[in-house]
Amino acid sequence: MDRTGGREAAGDAEGVTEALDRPLPEGVRRRVVALVADAFGGLTVTELPPQLRQYARFTPNRRAKFAGNAMAAAVESDPVFRQRIGQRLRETQAELTEAIEGGSPPAAADPVDVAAVAYVLRPVGWVKLVEAAGEEAQRASAERAGEEAERELQRLREELAAARSVARKETDRVRAELDAARKETDAVQRKLRSAQSDVKRGAAALRKAEGELETVRSEAASRQAAADGEARRLRARLAEAESALEASRRAVREGRSVEDMRLRLLLDTVLDAAQGLRRELALPPASMHPADTVDAVEPGKMTPKDIATRALSEMDPALLDQLLALPQAHLVVDGYNVTKTGYPTMPLEKQRLRLLGGLAVLAAQTGAEMTCVFDGAELAAPVLLAPPRGVRVLFSKPGVTADELIRQLVRAEPPGRPVVVVSTDREVADGVARAGARPVASALLLKRLART
Repeated sequence: MDRTGGREAAGDAEGVTEALDRPLPEGVRRRVVALVADAFGGLTVTELPPQLRQYARFTPNRRAKFAGNAMAAAVESDPVFRQRIGQRLRETQAELTEAIEGGSPPAAADPVDVAAVAYVLRPVGWVKLVEAAGEEAQRASAERAGEEAERELQRLREELAAARSVARKETDRVRAELDAARKETDAVQRKLRSAQSDVKRGAAALRKAEGELETVRSEAASRQAAADGEARRLRARLAEAESALEASRRAVREGRSVEDMRLRLLLDTVLDAAQGLRRELALPPASMHPADTVDAVEPGKMTPKDIATRALSEMDPALLDQLLALPQAHLVVDGYNVTKTGYPTMPLEKQRLRLLGGLAVLAAQTGAEMTCVFDGAELAAPVLLAPPRGVRVLFSKPGVTADELIRQLVRAEPPGRPVVVVSTDREVADGVARAGARPVASALLLKRLART
């Protein structure tokens, strides 16, 4: 122990004049910190500098991480701590420390390890060892940088070659696309020239057709004028024939009064016989009317699928009374057409109730059969109502409008029965008139209902 202490003292005495004129190389500094962190655990807390005692229980890696700067400063400024670390190095790395203190470090040893151990032990010439290690580290770093630069250069060359290859392929592709585009352009130009030629031929044909059309129009106008003249002549002859026919009918009526009396007597006999036959056969009164055979939705029997599409929408009350006074008269009412003409601001439910109430009174007064038709498309949900006495209420089925339902009702009636249809809709009025019914405007019915 005395020998080691003397050797350390001699090393310090000899190394007093030796000092680094530059900062400790970073690689050597990290190795010194690692050596101190490893040797740290062999010292007691009292042998540690005060600033390092808080790291006594740390592992070597944590000491190097959290106390690296403090340990490097302690080794530099505290000779006693440095000697204690050197003693630990002599125990753990005896061969290396002995060679370094003998002035002949092993040639195979890492220069950084040699410099770090020399920095802690401070033998004669330790500064040269540290500087040599720094130079060696710089040289190795330069070699590594050169190798990395060479590898990077090689990588860049490979990337450049690959980029050139891709560029050549892309150039070839673009050239091929350009050639294809040029061929397509040539084809389009040929088609364009052909289309232009077709347009010119079409324009010539159009001019020719326009000339022929004008000729045809002139001929048609001439023929129309001739036809109009002939029609006027025929209408005049028809009027003359009608006047002659009426005159002859009047003469026949005046001459056949006796025959008419005999025919009327015969007709009364037939009617009385028919009444007697009905009593003898005990025939019941008709319980079904033609309107009952029309397929429609009755109130309370519809489903959401029975909702139809739409309803469409037109004057002396005495006229209506005369029509309803005819035998077996049947009044068919376009419901929403009447309500939206008379009281459009009311809700649909109240519109229906108001119209049906008025029709019930009218049916009781006139005794005529009455059918009120509503368009199911106006309904938000199926309607549940009790039809008033004397009034049949129908809603059109899905896919069938109220107009079509009205036409079905009219077509279901036998020829000759007086059927009156109330609607302002011109299409409905014209259609039922062709079927033999008598159309009247909605305003006429509203006036008649207002009088009840």
